[in-house]
Amino acid sequence: MPLDISFLFSFLLLGTFIGFMAGLFGIGGGGIMVPVLTALFLHYGIAADSAVHLALGTSMASIVMTSIASLRAHHAKQAVLWRVVRTMSPGIVVGTLLATFLAVRVSGLALALFFSVYMAYASAQMFLDRKPQPSRELAGNTTLVLVGCGIGVISALVSIGGGSLTVPFLVWQNVNIKKAIGTSAAMGLPISLAGSVGYMVNGWGQSTETGSYTVGFVYLPAVLLISLASSVTAPLGARWAHQLSVASLKKGFAVLLLLLSLNMLLSVL
Repeated sequence: MPLDISFLFSFLLLGTFIGFMAGLFGIGGGGIMVPVLTALFLHYGIAADSAVHLALGTSMASIVMTSIASLRAHHAKQAVLWRVVRTMSPGIVVGTLLATFLAVRVSGLALALFFSVYMAYASAQMFLDRKPQPSRELAGNTTLVLVGCGIGVISALVSIGGGSLTVPFLVWQNVNIKKAIGTSAAMGLPISLAGSVGYMVNGWGQSTETGSYTVGFVYLPAVLLISLASSVTAPLGARWAHQLSVASLKKGFAVLLLLLSLNMLLSVL
């Protein structure tokens, strides 16, 4: 793939937008990055199958720096439930690593339909502001580990940071949405680290199909530029998250989930 200015500038623009959304809603941004990166790779001559896998791996690797910038900003606002992060992380890492080796064997259409239906459901629940039972408390450690494993599997298969899964789950456990967003941002780090390793290993030796400047299914120039831009804008998004009202955040997150749901469908249909 050529390293022309317009190609590289598109990664900077994408990273700028992804970073802000990551800070604002605690997402990794893969639901936005994957379709955009796939379109860019296809435009520059990468075969369709390789383009999708390259977009998945590149997106996952790009989430690493975005997650670090976002979690630092939320931690400064004391909005990260570190006990939850520590408890769920082992399950997240195991699920993510397993899923990266399954990704090439899963039907893209079936996966997109499942993911889209889930996000549409989560969007409706949050937009309607359905309240969990007042007595509902945060799940026990075993449940949190198992949920973390499930989040890791789905996140790796569709290359997301897990926010669209983690935030609704925590909100349903009566966790304040601002702390749910901050905690989700922190859990994006183990997801992205494990996912990056998995996609690099799984795509090892594929450079003849994915072009130069790649390690497995990770395109390094895109990772570098997206990470640089997102690291700048993620703290800005996090600042906004703590200035907006809870009701506005819930409605905004619900709309984002719905858009991601439609976006995922359109990317494969």
